[in-house]
Amino acid sequence: MASRYQSYTTIEQLPARVGDTVTLNGWVQDKTGKGKLTFIKLRDGSGMVQCVVFKPSVEERVADDAKSLTQESSVSITGTVRAEERAPGGVEIDVTDIKIWQIASEYPITPKEHGVEFLMEHRHLWLRSTRQHAIMRVRAAVIKAIRDFFDMHGFKLMDSPILTPNACEGTSTLFETEYFDLGKAYLTQSGQLYAEASAMALGRVYTFGPTFRAEKSKTRRHLTEFWMVEPEMAYFDLNDDMDLAEDFVEYIVQYCVQNCRKELETLGRDISKLEAVKRPFHRMSYTEAVEWLHANNVKLNKKQPDGTEIQIDFPWGEDFGAPQEEAIMTQFDKPCIIHRYPSEVKAFYMKRDPSDPRVVLAMDMLAPEGAGEIIGGSQREDDHDALQERIRHEGLSEEEFQWYLDLRKFGSVPHSGFGLGVERTVKWITGADHIREVIPFPRMIYRIVP
Repeated sequence: MASRYQSYTTIEQLPARVGDTVTLNGWVQDKTGKGKLTFIKLRDGSGMVQCVVFKPSVEERVADDAKSLTQESSVSITGTVRAEERAPGGVEIDVTDIKIWQIASEYPITPKEHGVEFLMEHRHLWLRSTRQHAIMRVRAAVIKAIRDFFDMHGFKLMDSPILTPNACEGTSTLFETEYFDLGKAYLTQSGQLYAEASAMALGRVYTFGPTFRAEKSKTRRHLTEFWMVEPEMAYFDLNDDMDLAEDFVEYIVQYCVQNCRKELETLGRDISKLEAVKRPFHRMSYTEAVEWLHANNVKLNKKQPDGTEIQIDFPWGEDFGAPQEEAIMTQFDKPCIIHRYPSEVKAFYMKRDPSDPRVVLAMDMLAPEGAGEIIGGSQREDDHDALQERIRHEGLSEEEFQWYLDLRKFGSVPHSGFGLGVERTVKWITGADHIREVIPFPRMIYRIVP
């Protein structure tokens, strides 16, 4: 449907405009010629269409203008929409007029192969490529699905601050800055703690924004700046939390299947694998997962004090890394939730399991096809004294967390939440090879430009 703020037609609207004369505004993706014909592949952000200039049917100026166009030249093209089954989108444009806004200089990204470093240096231009264009449209759909899901289930968006006085996930991965006369401030690792306060006021909330981890990791799953959505729910236990996470991920994936089929096909994605992502998902406890690793002879590489590498059975009590997660997921074709992790490898705010104090009521959702963890969550510790003990045990500043402890003094209730990483989810849905492809301008330990 056309916006009332838009006075021109977009490419995605063309199938409904066959036989009409329209004006399209966009950029030249490619141009070829054959005799009296010039073929212009036009991109406008909503899609791509071939525009055909037949020299005997247009003014000489229009034919000359068509021949002068270069890759990424900006133009307005007027013509008649014609049905063409062989064309992407099922239509082409028979051109009658061209208005040139700018003839682009020699474009640095050509159809030839370019190395990743070259493309990353030109990320501001690489975004225009067919593949990147498709990924960004899927990303936009994922974000819309996230907001739609929570909005239609009665959650309220509550913004958490990006500058915080303390750590949420551990002090070793914080970006710090001077904050006037008040000392250090840090870029947030998570909106969760503030979302807990919001949930005690509004019941069910979600926070959605950028988060930052100063983690010196170079894997294809890690960024230093990424986007995360974090729902927080009063009166939810761990089972409620896992149920919500399953509903949520199913909704996102099926929304993309329904609304991004063209983009997923452009990316060569096996859509049947996404269509299978429906509840119920698989679930297993951390202990069951460790037992599965042992039963399937999945070893852990360890270094001895002298540097010699050895392989051992995965020990109960360690957190899973990517190799263990990927091994566990080889048996599943849709996500699996691992729950009840050892308390020592999880954050201070997670509630101990009353039936087994060695573990906390935590859960991670792992996606199939090597995608790894896309959700981490837990039931939060709602007992004031138990939380205070955990803060002291972790060596955190009790004074800085006093406001957080207050939440357990004034009407404390069981509550739970989780965080979903947008980029990891988009990477999984699109089948992208590296996480740097699924955010417009990635920030990694070795890159902060453009």
